[in-house]
Amino acid sequence: MRVIAKKTLRQFWAQKKYADSQGPLEAWHDEAIAGSWKTPQDIKNLYASASFIGSNRVVFNIGGNKYRLIVEVQYVAEIVWVKFVGTHAQYDKIDAETVNDY
Repeated sequence: MRVIAKKTLRQFWAQKKYADSQGPLEAWHDEAIAGSWKTPQDIKNLYASASFIGSNRVVFNIGGNKYRLIVEVQYVAEIVWVKFVGTHAQYDKIDAETVNDY
């Protein structure tokens, strides 16, 4: 898969208070770019706790469920767009189906 907006991930973990997210986010990124997700089931097979919402978006629990990552997946084009990364409290304040924080 091609992951767009890794910069969003880097900017998040560069913040001192979220530094512990770097390893889990880099691991997710590495798995995503190595993957070939043709259907939502391909993601579910790798990430059992992933949640699928509207607009081809997927919510991942990151870092032992401490953080949330929202991506939009274009399965045919094999592109993943990072739309949001944040804490659960930050996630609770946004609309996961429309947020575009990249």
